[in-house]
Amino acid sequence: MIGFAWNHGWVYFGVSLALIIVIFGLLLFTIIKVCRRRSAIISTSISAGLFLLAFLFDLTYVAIAIAVIYTVCITICLFANLGDLRAFLASPFKVTSAKAANFGVEKIYNREALYKKIETTVIALSKSKTGAIITFEKNTSLKDIIGNGVPVHAPVSPELLLTIFYEGTRLHDGAVVIHGNEIVAASVFFTPTTKPFAGKYGSRHRAAIGISEISDAVTVVVSEETGRISFAVNGELESVDQSIFLRVFENYMDEKTAPKEEVAEN
Repeated sequence: MIGFAWNHGWVYFGVSLALIIVIFGLLLFTIIKVCRRRSAIISTSISAGLFLLAFLFDLTYVAIAIAVIYTVCITICLFANLGDLRAFLASPFKVTSAKAANFGVEKIYNREALYKKIETTVIALSKSKTGAIITFEKNTSLKDIIGNGVPVHAPVSPELLLTIFYEGTRLHDGAVVIHGNEIVAASVFFTPTTKPFAGKYGSRHRAAIGISEISDAVTVVVSEETGRISFAVNGELESVDQSIFLRVFENYMDEKTAPKEEVAEN
């Protein structure tokens, strides 16, 4: 009888452990497919490891606490990604053929040619007084912020940028985010700055300053009222003349400080 009870206990333990591994495995698979964020995947793996340790060492209350906290976090994560969750539930094993944008490796491109395209675009926007906000991602990843916009994943071209910001299109509101030589997303909305300014600034300018306060991105703003061109960098907004735009833009993109004598007053 003792031997039977001992064997029965080990069978119960083995089955319980197998179920726990399967459940956490399915949850991890769901998190990877739905959230696709490194922090969520790492926290899920750590929680699973801690729960298994608590279970193996018979720390019942610790295991329950971990399970409750983990469940709450999983619920919040899935709720924040309802759109992706619906797509996952519809086809959980679907393999996406489209290649995601690579935010970690800079694509090989002609930097000088890219800067000239941006100059051409910005000057055309300024002359036509077309409101625009273009953000250039640098070292700080904007991947999470880009999620509220519309994916584009197209090479930078003046024609495409001018089309996006044309008032008749559905994407003209919000910012365009560029990474390397790729337009990653359009109609991206940034949290505007709360910093008080002496002059009058519209929503585009405040949004540009807002993103520059939390990242090292360089943002170009074109006013639809005056056609004025401005740079938002490091929480500051500076206006420039068309004739020196390219030079100042190159300085900012190369992480240099734009010469003060070349910056036009507002």
